[in-house]
Amino acid sequence: MRDPREPAELLEAAADGDRSAWDTLETRFGPRMWAVARACGLSPSDAADAVQGTWLRLLQQLQNIRDPARVGGWLMTTVRHEALLLLRKARPGVSSFEVVEDPDPASAVLEADGRRLLWKTVSTMQEPCRTLLQLVAIDLGSQQMASRLGLPVGSVGPTRARCLEKLRTLISLQETAQ
Repeated sequence: MRDPREPAELLEAAADGDRSAWDTLETRFGPRMWAVARACGLSPSDAADAVQGTWLRLLQQLQNIRDPARVGGWLMTTVRHEALLLLRKARPGVSSFEVVEDPDPASAVLEADGRRLLWKTVSTMQEPCRTLLQLVAIDLGSQQMASRLGLPVGSVGPTRARCLEKLRTLISLQETAQ
């Protein structure tokens, strides 16, 4: 069930030590943070570093967030900065703009629309598929997925296959309806 609290409420509760508020922030913003890090051209392990670094910065800056209602925007901006720092370290002499610039704006728009459709569709799915597909997107290992979902490790692969098939069917139906 989706936590109905607004981002500012979640941030305040997280600052007060509410673990469920942290979990909700992670569930709500984590997949987009991963998408931003990967869109900057990071490998899965570097993207993990950028996302983890962003959560750490949030923890360090909890009391200094100017507009808690817009913590989502703060997280996306911060993960992008973290990603660009990692890229600069990996590729000295390459500007940040060169690293993330998409040479074809039309392709970028189509790709963004496709991602939006994908995540909108995932958000309509029943559990455990919704959470499992979010965890697949962040490239979490089977052991961690099983732990988070409360499933035996051996059932993660078959469950993932069923969920992906459901997702394919839903997207196909949506595309046919358009």
